[in-house]
Amino acid sequence: MIVPRYRIAASAIPGAGKGLFLDEAVAAGRIVTAPDAIDRTHRWDEIMASASLSADLHAAARWFEDRYTVSPEWPDECYVNHSFEPTGLWHLGFIFAARDLVQGDEITVDYRHLLAPGQEESFNDAASGEKITGLSWHESLTRSTRALAALLG
Repeated sequence: MIVPRYRIAASAIPGAGKGLFLDEAVAAGRIVTAPDAIDRTHRWDEIMASASLSADLHAAARWFEDRYTVSPEWPDECYVNHSFEPTGLWHLGFIFAARDLVQGDEITVDYRHLLAPGQEESFNDAASGEKITGLSWHESLTRSTRALAALLG
């Protein structure tokens, strides 16, 4: 579920296709997206062992520990693009505004939180050219928890 008013439009990120843009301001620390209508999560080994699930690997996102969703139906939340300097903070399936955001800002997150540990994205970061490689669960949770605590003061 996307909380603020938004629109889907061409991304400003080279090669990213479409992106999710705010149609209203959102204060730092406020929720931009929240988990909604998730009927199932899968262990990573289940995804890799299943031809149908692994075929949709591009639509997999880690929610916690070794549990992932696979959403090939491409809801609007899937238009959130990657950035190493994101406007949103991914934390346990929620995206929080990483700073005060204004109307027209594109929502981005650091995909390293959504990937399996060591999994490399099929593209590099558009701004830096660096590989996007999944963090361990411990590292992801530690980083996002610290960042959220700092945002909330």
